Amino acid sequence: MSTAEAWSISDLVDTTSYPLADPANPLWWTAVSRARHNLRTDGCCVLPGFIHPNMFPAVARECATVAPLAYDEVETVNAYNIAVDSTLPADHPGRLAMRRGNAFVARDQIPADFAIHRLYRSEPFQRFVAACFGLSRVHELADPLAGLCLNVIAPSLEHPWHFDTNEFAVSLLTQEPECGGEFEYCSNIRTAQAENFSDVRAVLAGEGSHLVRRLILRPGDLQLFLGRYSMHRVSPVQGEIARHSAIFAYTERPGVVGSVARTRQLFGRVLPGHLAAEANAVRVDALLD
Repeated sequence: MSTAEAWSISDLVDTTSYPLADPANPLWWTAVSRARHNLRTDGCCVLPGFIHPNMFPAVARECATVAPLAYDEVETVNAYNIAVDSTLPADHPGRLAMRRGNAFVARDQIPADFAIHRLYRSEPFQRFVAACFGLSRVHELADPLAGLCLNVIAPSLEHPWHFDTNEFAVSLLTQEPECGGEFEYCSNIRTAQAENFSDVRAVLAGEGSHLVRRLILRPGDLQLFLGRYSMHRVSPVQGEIARHSAIFAYTERPGVVGSVARTRQLFGRVLPGHLAAEANAVRVDALLD
């Protein structure tokens, strides 16, 4: 039995600050308004202490029990997650290769009664997340592997610079490393209409520090992020403790499934649903990745 089996969402979340089940509560609108403002101006928002401090240790333990299941193939990538041997101009930022060492525990490996799984499916949580992003509603990613996952970054490894496939992301830090593992991002470094390769290349080459923002996250903090147009990374983890974060994948439209190539890259396998969805894949823009 999961340690979270008897919990309700109101037990799990610090509802004094984030009354998820009560949108009429002024504090609900205070949190939503702050999130909307930060996302609009910075592309990122942190809701500190989102998980109730009394509940968080059990949440962290649950995630730690499945962390060893992560698919941990270290590979050479670029910021666009396209083939590193692609035919590109000599000065193209896609030619700058990096070592990706973060690993993922897939949704079908996370027990349904775990706290992060129950939170992901929670209607009040989904309604709150949608409101923060200024949407009428969000849908669970239909992908059976990527809908909910645990991102594990072991010591000496990192999640290098990249863009998200989805327009927005929700994550919860469940274990912080001893040192390093900082979230860094370049807010709106590109748009749906313009790749802005020059600034991307500068950041990747270590010459664009003025474009980089650094975020301090603590275990139990919920992060909302617009990662489709803001390049971001998690810096190398140092010390003896891995960095764990739960990633809640929602979409604005229903039925979204990850591509076969990207799914195999992240999880080392694909399911029949990925193969079936490949022929009808829909993109949100015409960007390189």
